[in-house]
Amino acid sequence: MSDSNRLAFLGPFGTFTEQALRTQTDLAEADLVPMRTFGQILDAVADGSVERGFVAIENALEGTVNATLDSLAFDNELLIQREVLLDVKMNLMAPPGVSMADIEVVTSHPTANGQCREFLAKEMGYAEIRVATSTAEAARIVGERTNEAALCNTLSGELYGLEVVAADVADRVGNQTRFVLVGASGIPPATGADKTTLAIFQRQNRAGSLLAILHEFADRGINLTKLTSRPAKTVMGQYCFLIDAEGHIGDESLSEALLHIKTDLADVKFLGSYPAAARRPATATGAADIEPSDAQQWLSEIHGQIS
Repeated sequence: MSDSNRLAFLGPFGTFTEQALRTQTDLAEADLVPMRTFGQILDAVADGSVERGFVAIENALEGTVNATLDSLAFDNELLIQREVLLDVKMNLMAPPGVSMADIEVVTSHPTANGQCREFLAKEMGYAEIRVATSTAEAARIVGERTNEAALCNTLSGELYGLEVVAADVADRVGNQTRFVLVGASGIPPATGADKTTLAIFQRQNRAGSLLAILHEFADRGINLTKLTSRPAKTVMGQYCFLIDAEGHIGDESLSEALLHIKTDLADVKFLGSYPAAARRPATATGAADIEPSDAQQWLSEIHGQIS
């Protein structure tokens, strides 16, 4: 039997996952249970060891967290109940009194090292780069050393007695991670600003089948905020589609779309309807319409490379 207040998250304490859940007052008051992987977290929710799990599902730079999506789509019967967006700020942190010139080793998770690649090459080219299982684990290791630094958040740095040597050192600004709260059951009521996540499995791999599915949403004015594919784990070349749609399963238009898809086109696994997290206003990408002649020249240049 689960403790009704146990909430599993990616440990150890001090990870970005913990930082994100602590932005939610009710979640921060839960009995927090650190676990080693997102898969373990979701399995623990499924078998009742904990009531809820909090996991990353998407990063603005790295894309989809496949371990989370695959577990939800294939391995467990769980429902997303909330999403949380966290601005990811990576800091170079070291024990008190250590300056940048003193640092001989920089340790962090491989993803964090990759997101700070330009900074490390330009500012820390003289230092050895090492990897840890998480940014929080890197902070713990560095807290026991001298002349070493970690790439981590301020939560883990402060937890292990580190100070900021250089703040916000990631190569790209605006990085965010999207986290979701999952449970074995329960659908939050509609708020008017909701999102629904679905896994859709085509029954036939034929021309136009995906288009037919998408038309069910488009014909009802339902905006899709994300569409990604994952191997269906059957045979090579078979894929399922993970979709985030604006709206709530209780909305007539969305329910009607899913009913038609389920009846005529594909199998559908409902992964949850939940309040959508606030997002930054949409900004222009810098791309603009181009003249037909320019598009024709672009295509001709590609054709010219055919042997």
